[in-house]
Amino acid sequence: MRTKKGIFQRTELLFGKEKMDEIAGKKVIILGIGGVGSWCAESLIRSGIHFLTIVDSDRVCITNINRQLHATMNTVGEVKTEALKKRLLEINPDAEITTIQKIYSKVNHEEFNLESYDYIIDAIDSLGNKVHLIRMATRCNGVLFSSMGASLKIDPTQIRVAEFWKVQGCPFGSKIRKYIRKGDLPAKPFLCVYSEEVLENRGTGASCGTAQCLCPKIKSGVGDPELDDHEWCSQKAVINGTIAHITAIYGFTLAGLVMQDIYRQTI
Repeated sequence: MRTKKGIFQRTELLFGKEKMDEIAGKKVIILGIGGVGSWCAESLIRSGIHFLTIVDSDRVCITNINRQLHATMNTVGEVKTEALKKRLLEINPDAEITTIQKIYSKVNHEEFNLESYDYIIDAIDSLGNKVHLIRMATRCNGVLFSSMGASLKIDPTQIRVAEFWKVQGCPFGSKIRKYIRKGDLPAKPFLCVYSEEVLENRGTGASCGTAQCLCPKIKSGVGDPELDDHEWCSQKAVINGTIAHITAIYGFTLAGLVMQDIYRQTI
């Protein structure tokens, strides 16, 4: 399957025509398109992925602007999946982008049809839902790549990739392993992006505040009506500091793992 001539010329020089056709035929789902998932999505589309599903229940908040690809002053209040879809289609108008404005959970996981994807990208930050996704995704034929904690970090040189059980120095990863041992273990190995760096929050005022937050006040009429009036800022159990270059590198690394896996497959 080919798209606009010239978009992937430089990528094709690296991968070859046959492999580019293979890339275009892969189906990828990204669950969570915040600071990590949004950059992963853009990298995949720029690399030639044609079929992409993006999942997120949230709307763009003013506090997202410091690190999320689709977050600008012009998109505050918009459904994140729709804002990102618009951006991705500006890169490749021929791409088939499916948006799902929902929270992945144990209750509704069958609606996501994970078995239909070649690659499953976990960029969820909710512990319980992340653990459930890992359990289900590792029982699918597709390849799972997962992001561990990307907050409280500023040093890009400490970002690593390791198999889930070999992730070290990541508090979020430790919580996931502790939680997952209480039930079914992952059915197969999978790679994670992580960093051993853990800093402390030095500032205050983690919430944007109701006066400045436009998220619950702007309605686009797109997505799940039950989520339309939800006020997201006060729902976070823990809010830690994050910065764009770290979340972006996490996202780019996840996309890189997908591209490496395709590259290494025999044609």
